[in-house]
Amino acid sequence: QVQLVESGGDLVQPGGSQRLSCAASGSIFYPNTMGWYRQAPGKQRDLVATITSYGTTNYADFVKGRFTISRDNAKNTLYLQMNNLRPEDTAVYYCNLKIHLLSDGNYWGQGTQVTVSS
Repeated sequence: QVQLVESGGDLVQPGGSQRLSCAASGSIFYPNTMGWYRQAPGKQRDLVATITSYGTTNYADFVKGRFTISRDNAKNTLYLQMNNLRPEDTAVYYCNLKIHLLSDGNYWGQGTQVTVSS
């Protein structure tokens, strides 16, 4: 099995920055894709950004130019650097891991709260 543990969520002022981390452990097979999703109260869970184990990235339009996803394969850790945060970025941020060659290889973390408010 796989465990994903997010950290770094906090209360941040508008225009501020924050970095989220996601530590993965367990049976992690390659190739895979790791990503960040977010869910605001009363809304659906949306994709924020993904990165494959080859380093290919994909971003939602609403974070392009502000957020950067990265990963350290040696440490099995995923990061999300968030800059120029806006109140609408307030949400629970979830880490996700999809193992490409496993039909049931889709895992979620428990989430970390990011609140952007003055």
